Amino acid sequence: MSEAEQGSAAGPGEQPPTEEEMRAALEEQMREVRVEDLVLQSVASIINLTARRIAKPDEQDLGQAKVGIDAVTALVELLPPDASKQVRNALSELQVLYAQAAGGEGAEGGGGAGGGGGGPEGGKSQPPPAPGPRQEPPPRLWTPGS
Repeated sequence: MSEAEQGSAAGPGEQPPTEEEMRAALEEQMREVRVEDLVLQSVASIINLTARRIAKPDEQDLGQAKVGIDAVTALVELLPPDASKQVRNALSELQVLYAQAAGGEGAEGGGGAGGGGGGPEGGKSQPPPAPGPRQEPPPRLWTPGS
């Protein structure tokens, strides 16, 4: 409930909604929601959180980023074609960022012969990081339809 709704509910002569009324409103929302829409919203949230786990130094967790990338990879097939294309583009960007972060983790200078292995987590072949140190700005938050 928003502050405006709470403020109007506290007005003279008005009662806050009962639990039954709130339950009925939730039921109405649930009738209108499509699973496809919920999957798309979930994928957008996973993409955004994964980008944070890669790009923000104070939140970096490449293990969690890999889980996010794998989850989006599994769910992208369930999306409608137009959303699927956008998600695939965002997923490609995440994979490149992940490869750059994973490559920079072992050798701070980047590149070199040690950057291609990826360790035991490297279950999927990732493109090698670009030569030379490139500083990418943090990715923009992706939202469906953007």
